[in-house]
Amino acid sequence: MADSGGGCCRCCCSFIFTLGLTALFMWLSLRTSNPKCSIKFLYLPSLNKTLNLSTDPTLNFTLRLDNPNKDKGIKYDPVNVTVYDFSNRSHVIGGGVIQGFYQGHKKKATKDSQGTANTTVALRAVSENGTGVFRVDMSTAVKFKIIFWYTKKHKIRVGADVLVNASGVKVDRKLIRLKSMAPKMGSFCVLVGALVNFLVFTLLSFW
Repeated sequence: MADSGGGCCRCCCSFIFTLGLTALFMWLSLRTSNPKCSIKFLYLPSLNKTLNLSTDPTLNFTLRLDNPNKDKGIKYDPVNVTVYDFSNRSHVIGGGVIQGFYQGHKKKATKDSQGTANTTVALRAVSENGTGVFRVDMSTAVKFKIIFWYTKKHKIRVGADVLVNASGVKVDRKLIRLKSMAPKMGSFCVLVGALVNFLVFTLLSFW
């Protein structure tokens, strides 16, 4: 009887250990990371004092989008970019849209676009020397491709402050990372919570 009880206990422990490894594998397989979004270039011709283009309503920008996932593609909805006059988003200067696209795993994409700008608001936002700090926000929704199927859509809202010189061009030549404006909570956290609850329920069922 004692041997029978010990064997049953070993079987239960082995089953629970295997279940734990399976849960860990599922978590690693389904865990997703949001794309890394940066602004590479920003140009407002209306602020260019040298060329005297104060009535030019165009807004030019370039985004850099990196997919950090090793084995998951990303399908983007249209990417919306909005430029504000100050960090507190007092007034909208302008914006543009990048059409939706698919990005393979570990791929990097550089997307150029041209939108429209309110020249009056833009000119009011700069200082006497022609420089200004603008707020650039980006919003979209993405689905992650895992093997042959897609996850549900995840909304992404990121932004950063960008310094523009008297020529209307982004000063920093390096990429400026657009940071999340929402509390961080990845979908994998929900998955882990569900798996932990399942394991606890399984353990309790053996007592």
